[in-house]
This record gives sequence, structure tokens and C-alpha cells, in this order.
Amino acid sequence: MTTDPIDFYGLELLLDNHDRELLRAVRDFGDKQVTPIINDYWNRAAFPFELIPTLRDLGIVGTPYTGYGCPGRSFLLDGLIAMELSTADPSIATFFGVHSGLSMGSIYLCGSEEQKERWLPAMARLDKIGAFGLTEPEVGSGASRGLQTTARREGDTWVLDGQKKWIGNATFADLTVIWARDVEDGQVKGFVVEKDTPGFATTKLEDKMALRVVQNALITLDGVRVPEANRLAGAESFRDTAKVLLMTRAGVAWMAVGCARGAYRHALAYAGEREQFGRPIASFQLVQDLLVRMLANTTASATLCARLSQLQDAGLAFDEHASLAKAFCTVRMRETVGYARELLGGNGILLEHNVGRYVADAEAIYSYEGTREMNTLIVGKSITGHSAFL
Repeated sequence: MTTDPIDFYGLELLLDNHDRELLRAVRDFGDKQVTPIINDYWNRAAFPFELIPTLRDLGIVGTPYTGYGCPGRSFLLDGLIAMELSTADPSIATFFGVHSGLSMGSIYLCGSEEQKERWLPAMARLDKIGAFGLTEPEVGSGASRGLQTTARREGDTWVLDGQKKWIGNATFADLTVIWARDVEDGQVKGFVVEKDTPGFATTKLEDKMALRVVQNALITLDGVRVPEANRLAGAESFRDTAKVLLMTRAGVAWMAVGCARGAYRHALAYAGEREQFGRPIASFQLVQDLLVRMLANTTASATLCARLSQLQDAGLAFDEHASLAKAFCTVRMRETVGYARELLGGNGILLEHNVGRYVADAEAIYSYEGTREMNTLIVGKSITGHSAFL
């Protein structure tokens, strides 16, 4: 058996035949449909809606959820799918993660049975697209205590006021999960706000240097009236929000692996094609050193994430496990995309060679779903027993 230069430790072999075939279908989708068009969309900061039917046909939306039209497969498969999508393009993986992970995950983990039946099947078919509104213009890492968006109950209706920022998919989403603080008890609660609800307005964030394909928005909620039936029944405090973030933070760690893998894969191909002094640069010692550094980073990160997914499947994953993976993998990702850019020299900053896109996109993945510093403190509290949060 020849060693795979990308999946060097054969993590794909952890899957059964059915899941391995599905993963390869996702890879084929990335290679044949995403890669040929994505630079143009990235350059224009536009979203390729024509990819959604194929994503639907792959049957991968809501991979780890059971019932409601979802596949009911493992977190390991879900993570490897996130990695493959990010290998093709981190923006497509982010769109998918926001919809399938954050938005559907909020409903799956915190919704009533009626709410799950009402929304999840259509979302699993991508007939309805979801977004997730937690971060605010003045509140990022401090969302657990400092959330400023408010919810006020009036009979069987809730009135939402405030703003959300950096909300992926929000410009075109059919459903947006909004997290707001109940003015009565001070607790954070979740609400599903449907498209075209009066008082709900989105403004696309322009001039981003990373994840340009993702349609991030500033959301303004001005007296938005939401029925009690749209309040997530199982979301009574930020602890419930954190359940969603635990699950999706693991997915972001996998995306970081994919972003690094994508840059490494393009750098490896480039090294085999580019010639200097009459031979491929892949034969040069210093080029091989860069490639092996990239491979080591992606392999270490992928094996860490694989074990995290196994813990998720066993019900043994906690916040600190997801936080360690997110912090470690994003640091290694940043290093890896830098090595890839270095290997390509000046060509590394041209979109036509792809690597520059990963270099830019890595900066967003490095920060969202918890900065390195915040995730480090979560792990630090776990291993020392002392909280260093202010």
C-alpha cells in the first residue's frame, strides 16, 4: 500500500465503507465543482448558490443528528466532512458549518419536539437555510455575561431589540437563531426569527480580507416580534448556548485542519510542477523541509481532531477538549498556510495558485468560535482548577 501524501496516517480508514464512500463523494464535489469556480467568487465576495443542489444531493446536512431527515452518522464522519469541505474552500465549509452546525444544532439540542419537526427536515434538505446570531458589535468573547440584545415578553409574543455582527449566511437565511437576554430574569434565551419578520434587517459586511465568499451581516433587531412558539424551548440560559458551541467548536477545529490541508495540497502539487535550475523544486532539500513541516502540522492536527470526535461519539467530550483542539489546530493552520505561501514565493499571493486564499481565510478561522486566548483559558482552568477569566 502506498502512503497517502495527504492523509498520511490513514485516518479515513477509521470509517466504515459506507462513510468512506460518502467522504470521497464530498472530496469529489470539492475538486470538481468548488475548486474550478471559487477564486472568482472569492474575488467578487459573492456566494455560489449553484452549489447548493449538489450539497443537498450529497445528503450530508446534519450528519450527526438522528431523525428529522438527518443522516444519523458519527461525529467523526461529520468532522472529516468539515475538513474535506474546508480543504476545497474554507468559506464553503463555514457556510455549511453555520447552517448544519450552529443553526440546526441550536434547534436539535435546544428545540422542542414540535420545533424540531417543524424546521429540521426542511433544513436537512437545504430547502431552508439557517444562520446563528450570537456575536454583537460590542460583545464577542464576553457573550455569556455581556449580551446586550434584549428579549421582552408581551403575552404570547417576545420583542427583540439589539444588534448582531459577523453573522454568516444572514443576508439570505430563511431562519436565524437569535440569542438574547431576557429582561425579566437576565438569562440568555434562543429565538428562531424567520425571514422578512418586520423589524429584522441585515446589512452585508463589505471589504473583508478573509472568508470573502461567506455572506456576513450586521443584523439590526428593532422591535422584532417573535411568537412564543419560536422560542427554543430548551434554551433557558447561556449554559444551553454553550452546548451548541461545544459541538461546533470541534467542527471549526476540523475546518482549520482542512484549511491547512488545502494550502499544503496546492503547495505539494506546485512543487512537483515548478522547475528551477532544470529540475522540479520538489527535489530541493529546503522545499522538502517545508512540505514535511506542513504535513506534520496537518497530520498532528487531524489526529487530535479524530480523537476529539471519538470522544464526542462516546459522550465524553467537554468544553476543554474542544477548546484545546480549536486553539492548537488554528495555530498550526496559520503556520502551515505561511509555509505554503513561502514555498510558492511571489506566486503565493496570486489567487490563480489558490494558496493566497487559504492564507487570508486562515485569519478568520483563527478568531471565530473562540480566540486562541479564550480557548487557552478554558483548558487552563480545567488542568489547574483555577479560573483566570476576569
